[in-house]
Amino acid sequence: MSTIQYRSLSPTESKIYRKIRLESLKAFPEAFSATHEEALKIEKFGMENDIEDQVLGRFVFGAFSDQQLIGICTFVKNEDYTGSLYQMYVKKEFQGKNIAYELIHSTINEARKRFKDIEIFLEVAPDNKRAYHFYKKTNFKEVIKRKTEIVMQYSQEAQQKQ
Repeated sequence: MSTIQYRSLSPTESKIYRKIRLESLKAFPEAFSATHEEALKIEKFGMENDIEDQVLGRFVFGAFSDQQLIGICTFVKNEDYTGSLYQMYVKKEFQGKNIAYELIHSTINEARKRFKDIEIFLEVAPDNKRAYHFYKKTNFKEVIKRKTEIVMQYSQEAQQKQ
């Protein structure tokens, strides 16, 4: 396997973001709030504009293998001093190779570079056990449990102990 690179998507990469985002919705429809069919009807995703405009508080980090985008993780800063991770996805053929772990931590590190000491959250569906356990392994702790989602917060203290 080639070396994996992790970095923020550049303005010219909005189209490859769209392609992998659509792929993620098709591959794991239960994991996302949007559906592949709904997304196909959208001419241009808001995040495509954010990538092109390089919006400070909204970015997509990518995992690249041989210049090919194989995974994404999106960060969005909220109005308070919190931010959220969305759209975590790694192509099926690259899963199980620690890429998602490195991608989520690379995204968190970038968010913390841009916004020191920001609190980072994500949501996961209660029936998505695989994602839930993955997020626990990446130092997210459950903070709110609802019928439709579990809200988890990143714990830097857990990261520092490793």
